[in-house]
This record gives sequence, C-alpha cells and structure tokens, in this order.
Amino acid sequence: MRIYNTLTRQKEELKTIKEGELKMYACGPTVYNYIHIGNARPLCVFDVMRRYLEYRGYKVSFVQNFTDIDDKIIKRANEEGVSYSDISEKYIEEFWKDARGMNIREATHHPKATENINEIIDIVSTLIDKGFAYEVEGDVYFSPSKFSEYGKLSHQPLDDLESGARIMVGEIKREPMDFALWKSVKPGEPFWDSPWGKGRPGWHIECSAMVRRYLGKTIDIHCGGQDLIFPHHENEIAQSECCNGAPFANYWMHNGYINVDNVKMSKSLGNFFTVRDVAEKYGYEAIRFLMISSQYRSPINYSIEIIEQCISSLSRLYNCRNSLDFLLKNSTLDSSGKDESIISQLSRHIGEFIEAMDDDLNTADAIASIFELVRDININVIEANASKAVCKKAIEIFDELTDVLGIMYNRSSEESLDTEIEALIEARTAARKAKNWKEADRIRDELKSMGITLEDTVQGVKWHRE
Repeated sequence: MRIYNTLTRQKEELKTIKEGELKMYACGPTVYNYIHIGNARPLCVFDVMRRYLEYRGYKVSFVQNFTDIDDKIIKRANEEGVSYSDISEKYIEEFWKDARGMNIREATHHPKATENINEIIDIVSTLIDKGFAYEVEGDVYFSPSKFSEYGKLSHQPLDDLESGARIMVGEIKREPMDFALWKSVKPGEPFWDSPWGKGRPGWHIECSAMVRRYLGKTIDIHCGGQDLIFPHHENEIAQSECCNGAPFANYWMHNGYINVDNVKMSKSLGNFFTVRDVAEKYGYEAIRFLMISSQYRSPINYSIEIIEQCISSLSRLYNCRNSLDFLLKNSTLDSSGKDESIISQLSRHIGEFIEAMDDDLNTADAIASIFELVRDININVIEANASKAVCKKAIEIFDELTDVLGIMYNRSSEESLDTEIEALIEARTAARKAKNWKEADRIRDELKSMGITLEDTVQGVKWHRE
C-alpha cells in the first residue's frame, strides 16, 4: 500500500515499525457540542483506513482521543451553570450516538485529556529540563526556535510562520511563536496540581501524552483533518520529538475540507450543519457514503442534491443484495458448468478494489469497482438465474468489499421490514389464487406506497425498492 505522506509531500510505500502490526492515532473531537459534518469526514475516512488495514492482515492498535478540557468547554459550562465534566460527558455520549449511527467502530483506546494529567506533567517537566520550554508565573511555554526542524510538516520555515504571529495583550511568553504547554488557573476554572502551581494542560500537549502512553514514542500513522496540520500537528511533532529524542510519526495523513454548496463550511456564513441535523433528514448511512465517496485528500461538497445521490446509490446496492437473497432462496439449480467462469469474473473485482485502496486509500475508485461488481451480478447472476453456488459466492464477495467500507450495515433493520413486505406479497399471491382481484390490487397499491415495486419471475414474485 502506498499513502500520501504530508511530511514528505509524496506517496510512499507503507512500511510499519513492526511487521504485521500498525500503530495509528487520530485526533478526536473537542466535546462541547454536537459533532458537525466536517468532523464526520475524518471519522469515516480513518475508520475505513483501519478496516482496510485489518482486512489486509495488519493487527492495528488505534487510538482516538477526546479533548474534554479546553476554553470552549469551560465557556459552555459557565454559560449553563454546570461543571466542565457535565458538558464533556454529555457530548461524549452524544458523539457516540452519531458515531455508531455512521457505523464507526470503537478505537482500541479512547483516552480523555483529563485522564492523562500525570503523563502531561511528566512531558512538560522533561521539556523544561532539556531547555525547550520555560515557566513564567505558573504558565509553561514551548520555544519552537529551539527546535531546528519546526515547520517540517506544514513546510513553512519558522521565519515565515513568525511573521504572522503576535504576542497578545496579557500574554507573558518570550516569542510570538511560543505556545502553551500548561496554563495557570484563572478564577472559575477547573485545575490540577503541578510543579508550576494549579492549572490545566494546553491543547497540543494532550495528544503527545496520549500517543506516548498508549502507543509509544514513535508510531506508524498519525491522521486528522487538513486544518490540524498547523499549528496542532506541527506543535505535536516539536514537543514530542524534543521530549522523546525519537521520530514522532512516520506517516501523516490528512483529509480535505468539507464545502457546503461549493462554499467552505463556516458558522459565520450560516452553512454549518451537525451530523445529527443531517441524519434526521437523510439517515446516517448516506452521510458515511458521502464522506468516503471521494478520495480522502480531495475537498468534498455537501448539498441536498449530492446527499440524495448517495441515498440513490445505496438503494442500488441494497436492491442488488436483496435480489441475491431472493435468488439464493428460490433457485432450483445447485450448480452448473458455467459456475467457474462466472465466479472468476466476479472475483476480479476484488483485485480492482484492492488496487484502488492500495493507491492512497482511493475509496472513490473502490466504490466504482463495487458498482462494476453489482453490474456483473445483475447480468450474470440475477438475470441469468445462476446456480446457488454462484449466488453464494456473489454474496460473499459483495459482503466482503462493502464491509471494508463499512456500508450496508442497515441490513438487519432492512430484514425486519423485508419480513413485513414478504407477508404482504404472500397475502397478495393468496388473493390472486382466490381470484380476489380487488384485494390483490389493494395490497399492490399498499406496497407501492411503501416504495416497493413487484416483478413476476420464474422463481416467483420479486420485489425491489424504487
């Protein structure tokens, strides 16, 4: 597999630190509100990355954090008159409702910043001892000027970065680019004891602490949204490598932005949507499909027309899979002389899928290969009334590839609805046999109102969703 490494700005062959195993870290949400569709993209993309690596045989240790203490959480807590932990725990719970709705698998570990205070203090103390950080009146700052490679991820020299930096009123840091590792307590804020007095961690330091604690000093892949490259990930590299004396991450993966109607999503523009809002109208699976429908580094556009196209694409996949179930149940042919040739033709789509995914997780081309598989299944399996052996193989390949992408996960709820539909179809068939045409027509109209189209075949009545 080759992935685009933001650090080197080129595609590189994936070589893990330990053969057959992979350590992966993804920056998680700051839990002060519902997640928005911009948050959904890295969740879905890197969930697929993890699934694919496991599909290819890697043992993946995957860590995704929760930032459960920061200025926004404290502000929200003060506005509502509750503790910071009330806010963070509430929105962690809401996060999981949305994440599970989008079929996001739980990471190996989901640590919280506040659970890693001791690790944070240890790293900050080491950075001070090594001369990379300093304390002023209970605040501790990191000095990027002390790290000669600062800017290597964002590919900007320190001088250029400094030109746009300022020391704000009330700040006591020495240089404009210095960033906070530890913040002294302010009135009304939560705090923890430290060698520098009561306070709380800065934002960037928490990820360095959690990476080291759960994965070690050097990991294989660090990933997140493109907006995190600078300053967050740049600062993570600086503080981690200065503290540990080792490379922080060998590969950096960053997904592209979300646009809404071709304009960058922004609260100030009023084009800001939460995952919950969109899911209530269109369902979670359509959101997941949208987020992986383009190659992850490309910007993606959200609009009503596009989300409806995603729903239509999913409907086509569900219809194919349901048709396979119908054929397997009703086919009278166990095997035929054509089986080997058909199975060979269907199996080639696995190779196409892997080739796409090996090329920097190209989910767009991977999805295209699945729709080519669907086309082959419709022509050479379903319409050709193929044998049970071929049908079983088609189901196996279909489920194998769609599972890697984490789609088609609503089949269980579909099946409960299918039972109701099958009962109506049987009632209609009985009515026709009894020549009760009025009742048969009534049932057909009821099914049509449910979006179900009937088709008479040699195996019996077949149905699909419009």
